[in-house]
Amino acid sequence: MMITGKMLIGQSAVRGDKGSLAAINPATHEKLSPDFGVGGIADIDQACTLAQQACDPYRATTPEQRAQFLESIATGILALGVTLIGRASLETGLPAARLIIERSRTVSQLRLFAQVLRDGHYLGATLDCALPTRIPSRPDLRLHKIALGPVAVFGASNFPLAFSVAGGDSAAALAAGCPIVVKAHEAHLGTSELVGQVIQQAAAAHHLPEGVFSLLIGDANLFGQTLVSHPAIKAVAFTGSRQGGLALMRTAAQRSEPIPVYAEMSCINPVFLLPHALSIRASEISRGFVEALTMSAGQLCTNPGLVIALEGQPLTQFCSTAQDALCKKAATTMLTPGIHRAYLAGIEETGTINGVTTLGQGCPAQTPCAAQATLFVTDAATFLTTPRLGDEIFGPSSLIVACKNEDEMLAVAEHLSGQLTATLQLDHADHALARKLLPILERKAGRILANGYPNNVEVSHAMVHGGPFPASSDSRSSAVGASAIDRFLRPVCYQDLPAALMPEALQDGNPLELWRMVNGQSVLA
Repeated sequence: MMITGKMLIGQSAVRGDKGSLAAINPATHEKLSPDFGVGGIADIDQACTLAQQACDPYRATTPEQRAQFLESIATGILALGVTLIGRASLETGLPAARLIIERSRTVSQLRLFAQVLRDGHYLGATLDCALPTRIPSRPDLRLHKIALGPVAVFGASNFPLAFSVAGGDSAAALAAGCPIVVKAHEAHLGTSELVGQVIQQAAAAHHLPEGVFSLLIGDANLFGQTLVSHPAIKAVAFTGSRQGGLALMRTAAQRSEPIPVYAEMSCINPVFLLPHALSIRASEISRGFVEALTMSAGQLCTNPGLVIALEGQPLTQFCSTAQDALCKKAATTMLTPGIHRAYLAGIEETGTINGVTTLGQGCPAQTPCAAQATLFVTDAATFLTTPRLGDEIFGPSSLIVACKNEDEMLAVAEHLSGQLTATLQLDHADHALARKLLPILERKAGRILANGYPNNVEVSHAMVHGGPFPASSDSRSSAVGASAIDRFLRPVCYQDLPAALMPEALQDGNPLELWRMVNGQSVLA
């Protein structure tokens, strides 16, 4: 496949005529060819109109047809081989080894949703049979879930594959039966086009309606807001900054028909070092923490940006080990010059706050866009009275908060805003304190870990990648895992519908062989 610099609208390749964009190699600041044509309002309208036309035919496809479609996309992504990995590395500064892992994750997500389609639980098929002799009588009631409609998907800067054109949001929406209109992230345009070509070809090979997929290229926030405003769009999936997510949420809410925005935005993923665990494993925990902090230049939404512990010798040992480990960490390339500038500004601002001390830093930067890891320390009183310290600095930075006692630790936990994750480093002797923390953390986070670090987000049935605001815009949903499909479905109930018109999932005889809820009992019938 060749990178052409064109958008993919349905089965067409279209050169945008509203200007041009080029990806930048963040490691060298060199512009990468080719230039990409920028789309305009007419291109948005064409993609969304095609998606609207495709909506009913696509959601009428069988789960097996959509499963095969997703699997074809997975196979096509793997077939791109070094072409995809090489281009993604140039556009992001991420090493090939990391991108190979991310490609595997992307393929796994597609295959997971193929499995979800085949097992059929996502449909929520429910039958309440008629009770004509009951007083009052009950009609025949049957429920299943259907696709919401066309979804606008925004590619993320930090995952050019797994949260981009064929990433988790796209896979979940396509599995649900929703056409997607993807806005490529301007940082990895070539990567986006390569993956987009795979989806476009898979859609054609499976004889799907043309508008099931489009890939748009747009400049500035107005383009994205125009996409969200289009009446054909019925939901939005976004991973990025809080500012960007809030802008899309406002746009979606102000439409004549408001629509849901599933935005994963910002958090600091607190790590609680409970006293007994810290007293016996301070150095071990500290070394693991530094590895987690600097992974992928800290550019992970689950980066551990806050550490909370009781003051004393064990915390002193933790800090000393962290200093030693951090000073050996080379500065690594960040995704874009803009992200790098924001990181430097955040570090500089935090370092000037009264009561905050710079505990240690990694090796100085030697190349453009390289981030020097930085670790700060403060006390609980300063943290509780300085709102800025609760905000994310996107990159390899974290803050240690020293608490005088357990009550202060609980107060810090209560003070936290919504998080994707919260981690407990604990041993059996810490269980009493953990029991006090857990009810608070359950209200604050979507995932609670013990004796690990939050960076890796498993693609599985039980995973939750979401949380209360500002971690995400809707704490009831997950952006990763099998349950991510629920964001793009809605229930429909059929009352006394003739059998000849009944959807297959609800028909007598259970032709799809689903586990269904029938008169309150879960049965394979």
